[in-house]
Amino acid sequence: MKYRFGAARSFWRSWSRLPEVQQRAARQAFGIFKADPFDPRLRAHKIHKLSAQYGRTIYAVDIAGDLRATFYIEGETV
Repeated sequence: MKYRFGAARSFWRSWSRLPEVQQRAARQAFGIFKADPFDPRLRAHKIHKLSAQYGRTIYAVDIAGDLRATFYIEGETV
């Protein structure tokens, strides 16, 4: 499936605070993510507590070490 991608303002605030090493890892992971958000290299998994809180399925992907990004899918938009 072809997705469109959008980021919340809070993502960009968090991004600007990351060290350069983590920003590079995130750029690399985003390249994989754009091709397939559920690529096994990203170890996508559901976040049950957030999903229940927001009433939609929330996922997280591993970027590097303890760095993760959360996302949800609404129609064709991630």
